[in-house]
Amino acid sequence: MMIQQNRLDLFTRHPANPILQASDWPYPINSVFNPGATILADGTTLLLCRVEDRRGHSHFCAARSANGLDTWQIDAHPTFAPDPQRYPEEQWGIEDPRITYLEELAAYAVVYTSYATGGPGVSLATTTDFKTFTRYGVVMQPENKDAALFPVRINGLWAMIHRPIGAQGSHIWMSLSPDLRHWGQHYCLLEARKGAWWDANKIGLSPPPIATEEGWLMIYHGVRITPGGCLYRIGVALFDTDHPERCLWRGEPWVLSPDTEYERHGDVPNVIFPCGVTVLPDGDTLHVYYGAADSCIAVAIGSIRQILDWLTIYGLPPETR
Repeated sequence: MMIQQNRLDLFTRHPANPILQASDWPYPINSVFNPGATILADGTTLLLCRVEDRRGHSHFCAARSANGLDTWQIDAHPTFAPDPQRYPEEQWGIEDPRITYLEELAAYAVVYTSYATGGPGVSLATTTDFKTFTRYGVVMQPENKDAALFPVRINGLWAMIHRPIGAQGSHIWMSLSPDLRHWGQHYCLLEARKGAWWDANKIGLSPPPIATEEGWLMIYHGVRITPGGCLYRIGVALFDTDHPERCLWRGEPWVLSPDTEYERHGDVPNVIFPCGVTVLPDGDTLHVYYGAADSCIAVAIGSIRQILDWLTIYGLPPETR
């Protein structure tokens, strides 16, 4: 862990950032950002990228790389496109996928935001090959987004993290299901702080939760409303393995903030928004894939062990919050 100029650097940006941008695409698009990520059985990293077309509607397109950093092979056509005829909740596009491999089903779950006249809601699909997909439709009605599944059942039930918006605010919630279709037992996991905090007003899950020896590691985004607009930064928290409704540690400072030209300037300035993370074969190194300024894709590299150690220094247990 490096501490430089009063900043706590848990993540290192790859020097080739941005690793993917609109000019790399084999067909005309406006921008590419907010990718889900997974490592396939053959070791290939797959990014399921949110691609915005020149209407302003989004679809998903897969990019594959042997090392998860460069020499990307991009599908020649959209990999997963909206289907508003059969799924009217996708009328205005699909956004921000998160990928979780479900070993029990031998399939990848893609949880994403579907967008239509009712607002953004949470939809779910599964796939074994990222060529054909089985849609489950809307599983969390609008207004809701920033959702992902845990990779295993929790006490016999599937668990999903999501972010509803309502009169009580914009906080991170967890819900449970026996079958991935019917959801209940809703529980607020993490609340947006109040006042001048970097994660005041609105927070949301970033990549899916990461299993560690000390609990479920959550990387999340916080939104601070400033006179110049919204500022999206990244923080971390840790939850109990068997009872993930229990927060063990929540970091006080942010760990990644818009700093570079490609993060500060774009279609939506001052945004770092991760949707994908991969754990490398050493079991410790993280590749965190994020949208930068809603205009391109970048990657930051971190260490699970360093993050867990950092939380014990710069985090607070729940009883002291």
